Amino acid sequence: MRIRPYIPDRDYESISKWITDERAHAFWCANLLPYPLTPEAFHDFLKKDSMDWTGSAYVATEDDGCVIGFFCYSVNAEDNMGFLKFIMVDSAKRGKGYGKEMLRLALRYAFQITGAGAVQLNVFPENLSAKRCYEKVGFVERAVARNAFAYKDESWSRCNMVISQEP
Repeated sequence: MRIRPYIPDRDYESISKWITDERAHAFWCANLLPYPLTPEAFHDFLKKDSMDWTGSAYVATEDDGCVIGFFCYSVNAEDNMGFLKFIMVDSAKRGKGYGKEMLRLALRYAFQITGAGAVQLNVFPENLSAKRCYEKVGFVERAVARNAFAYKDESWSRCNMVISQEP
């Protein structure tokens, strides 16, 4: 597996097929993007994220170049804290270790290339498979905001998780 910068004209079509229902969409983006996803909304959002938070979008690919994962990453120079968000794996590849491998590569990039001392992410604890994946990679809960997000008739918490670079 490799990671590389997201290329809109090359990668959007694949990524757009991975979320096929509203609940999975809400888990992924907290409804910051419309469902169903459109290329215009997605690319406008990525542009805004890069301007507001210096976020960059990346894809994970298999060795043959097939896109199998996506995430955004930024680092706050003031506190030297990296932030992973919008983490997604091809729905056909979930549960097979691809997410863990992608996160390990993203963390290697965060620690070795950007020099972050720690990396955080947010996850809805109701998204059990994602939270378990993050825990398996080494993320630990730092804070939980109860009832932080409303999805239809449900109320989801938001869990902030962090992993520090080993000395």
